[in-house]
Amino acid sequence: MMFYESKVKSVDYTFFANLQQEFALPEKGVLSRVLHKDDKVNVTLFGFSEGEELSAHAAPTPAILYFIEGEAEVQLGEDKVNAKAGSFVYMPPMLPHAISARTPLRMLLVQMKEQAQHA
Repeated sequence: MMFYESKVKSVDYTFFANLQQEFALPEKGVLSRVLHKDDKVNVTLFGFSEGEELSAHAAPTPAILYFIEGEAEVQLGEDKVNAKAGSFVYMPPMLPHAISARTPLRMLLVQMKEQAQHA
């Protein structure tokens, strides 16, 4: 497992060589691990066991879901879509959404914090 956090010439970065190896998928339940968090973005890796769900909810910030492995049914507003490894979802603020893992699932969540506009 390769993980770096470094500061080079005033630029912070985080590097993971392989997100599929960051943690084992849970046998039961849902696991999450924050990979990066600052005043602009939160990046969290999720692992779901088969059959686990996140019930419908909404968030006040835009977010991206990227599915790394497994299959899920994803509710986006009134729609339901089938996600698998490589699937990408952009969600605007306050879009109701839910996730149901059909198989063991690994997913990346990127939450973008809204920045105040400067005049």
